[in-house]
Parts: sequence; C-alpha cells; structure tokens
Amino acid sequence: ACLTALLLLAGCSNAPTTRGKAPDRDMEAKEWGQSDVNRMATLSMQANLQSLYTLMDKLYRRNPQEWRKGGFDSREQAMKAVKQAIENQQPWPDLMDQRDIDGMSMALAPEFSSDRVAAFTWATADMLITAYGGRTTLYLIHGLDAQTVYNASRNLEIANWMLTHRKLSNGQPMLLTNEINTSERNRSFEREFGKMIARNDLMADVVSEKYRRAVIGYVQGLAGGSLLQFLP
Repeated sequence: ACLTALLLLAGCSNAPTTRGKAPDRDMEAKEWGQSDVNRMATLSMQANLQSLYTLMDKLYRRNPQEWRKGGFDSREQAMKAVKQAIENQQPWPDLMDQRDIDGMSMALAPEFSSDRVAAFTWATADMLITAYGGRTTLYLIHGLDAQTVYNASRNLEIANWMLTHRKLSNGQPMLLTNEINTSERNRSFEREFGKMIARNDLMADVVSEKYRRAVIGYVQGLAGGSLLQFLP
C-alpha cells in the first residue's frame, strides 16, 4: 500500500500543470546598464502597465458606452490609442493638460463627459510613471524616491475606492466594475489594483533599504575577503 501511494505521488509530480510558470526572459543588452534595483523597478513598471491595460479592457467590456464617447469604432481601437499615448508619454486631449492625480480626479468627476475609461487609464499610468521618476525603464544613473513610490500605492487605493463608489447625479454607478450580487461575486478589478499596490509597496521597501544594504554588503565583502578566503 505504501509503495502504491509513493508511485501515485511520483506520477502526480510529473503531471502537466495548468497554472503557468515563472517568467523565463532572455538577456537584453540594456540590462548591462541596470543595477538589481533598476531592473526590479523596470519589471515592476512593466507589470503595472499590463495590469492597467487589463483593467482598461475590463472597464470597456462593462462600459462600452465609454469608447463610443471617444469616437472610436471599437474597444480594441480605443485601447490601442490609449496604449500608444501612454508608452509615448503623449498627453490625453480630453484631460486638457491635466496630468497625474489631477487627471485621475478629472476623469472621475461627475461633470466629465468624455471617455472616462481612456482618461482614467492614461492619468493613472501617468501618475505611476511620474512616481518612477518619469521613466518606464531605469538605468544606473537613475534613482527612485521611496516615499513617492509608496504614495503611488495610496493613490491607487483611493482610485479603486472612487471607481467602486462614485455615482452620477441619477444615482447610477459612474462606471460598472466588480459584479457582486446574489449569484456572482467577481472582484477581478480589485485583484488588479491589489497587484499594482503590492508591487509599489515592495518597490518602496526595496528603495528605502538600498543604501543601508549597500553598506552592509560592503562590510560583508571586507569580512568575506579576509576571513573566508581559505574556505573551499
């Protein structure tokens, strides 16, 4: 019986998984100009933008009237335009030069009549990029401010609350987000916000530890060089 159980366990260990796998990236030339913290910040920013694009897609699917307000022919066309504006760091016309948290507030203001999804996505991306020093890729010459990155997480918490609770003058939700009723509880919007918040909070911790760990690493290097040189 024990042998049978062990064989069953061995078989399970070789069973194909459907839960994905850890990222396996090829080495890029730009990585030679990045420290560990630079690389982590770059990956964090890339992942945050992907989360934002996922949120944009979900918002458009639940609120198709928004991309129609923007004069687009389809959800896909609207998403492509927003992504291009974000990645080229171009202003979003409907926000009238409002950026960062001011743009986020404008997009969720009751009187805003243009495409809320596009404006909110663009402004939130602009807020995150601003928190990361105005960059989506960081190199050795670039630094981060831990408090600014931490503040970005708090801004995301506020944005999540506003999306969930803000209503129009007629009492209808400004934008439909999570589906919560007697038959369905879909909190996928909150999960994407949670991922972005967690990444930024971790990044803030890493940046705040950076200089302290550099001193510790230097001392460890000195100790290792003198005390551990004869160890195999």
